[in-house]
Amino acid sequence: MKLKVYRYQDGMESPRYDSFELESRPGLTVLGALFQFQEQFDDSLSFNYSCRGAVCGTCGMLINKVPRLACRTQLKPLLRGELKVSLFSYPGIMETIPWDPAKEVLVEPLPHLPVIKDLIVDMDKFFEYYRFVEPVFRTSDLNPEKERLMNPEDVKQLEEYTNCILCAVCFGGCPVVGQNPKYLGPAALAKLYRFHLDPRETTDTSRLEIADIKNGWWACDSYGNCRKVCPKGVPPINAIENAANELKSKKK
Repeated sequence: MKLKVYRYQDGMESPRYDSFELESRPGLTVLGALFQFQEQFDDSLSFNYSCRGAVCGTCGMLINKVPRLACRTQLKPLLRGELKVSLFSYPGIMETIPWDPAKEVLVEPLPHLPVIKDLIVDMDKFFEYYRFVEPVFRTSDLNPEKERLMNPEDVKQLEEYTNCILCAVCFGGCPVVGQNPKYLGPAALAKLYRFHLDPRETTDTSRLEIADIKNGWWACDSYGNCRKVCPKGVPPINAIENAANELKSKKK
């Protein structure tokens, strides 16, 4: 089995791909394979990682043309075709080089974000849009006499969106982001909707109005890639559609 890795750094005329024969073992992940690459082939390979447990969201990459977390993507199931994800095609994931998905694992940086070096991308734009939606808890009662309680149904509804780990995998998997770089993107909009849903906040639609702009809720074309690639099962497309419907109802 081979690992085929995207390589790029300042000064190169164009990217290249390096191939490496892997020492396979049960449970080996793409992240583990990248460590093998560093240790046995080229220690200058650059990539991000931290928790190794699909919690921090640091190791988002394009793996066999699907945005995924490297730490939770195992090689053997991937090569056997057990991890296939049917995505709406867009330039960021279209095949650009020869590779055999039955024998090779192709690892590239997330689409739609500038490459700094090899598999490391610049996340500034992603977090700029995240900050734009003001993702902080706010309430009209700053000094409550007791804790703010929530019923189980509200908690369950919120958990759909609080599970987001800001890995930018949905951002890399969204065709609209590739077509419109000013689009806020699925992660930011899902996070905004999470705060709108929170019953401990002020009960109005002002949260939704933050993204009531051309490049907010209304820019989504409902491709659905965001939901399919999210490693935590967050459904940004549901949040976006619900928010748009609420705003439309309010304007009638």
